Amino acid sequence: MSSENETVGLHSLQPAPGSRKPRKRVGRGHGSGHGKTSGRGHKGAGSRSGAKDRTRFEGGQTPIQMRLRKLRGPHMKKSMPFERFRTATQPVNLDDLADRFESGAEVTLEAMKAKGLGQRKDVPVKVLGRGELQGPLTVHAHAFSAGAREAIEAAGGTCVVVEA
Repeated sequence: MSSENETVGLHSLQPAPGSRKPRKRVGRGHGSGHGKTSGRGHKGAGSRSGAKDRTRFEGGQTPIQMRLRKLRGPHMKKSMPFERFRTATQPVNLDDLADRFESGAEVTLEAMKAKGLGQRKDVPVKVLGRGELQGPLTVHAHAFSAGAREAIEAAGGTCVVVEA
């Protein structure tokens, strides 16, 4: 059968060459290379039956979850890895607004959502100043950076702060 006439289907599927290996047969004598201790070495916890290779185990070194600080609270720089009290905002940049809205448009939160911006539910939207506006826009958002506010007003637009 030539390769041109071969049909591809479920009956002809095969794993990629070299992707399937035979399983390691341990404890089958010295000549196998995996005899006697069966690849477990001599003595120690790892050689015993029921030994667990935990993902968090670091060979006896103090594990990272125990080395990290356990401080909590919003006001301390040291507590940053936990961020339990941080208020989150969704960033929307000026270049995103310029790409998606015509000059003179009313940019509400619903309009932003419809155009794929600020889609996370119950997370305030903050307009940031990356990019430039070509025309005036009336932008409604929960917050504005100083640069974004300047750029919008310089283009002849207005910033409307929405209460959350």
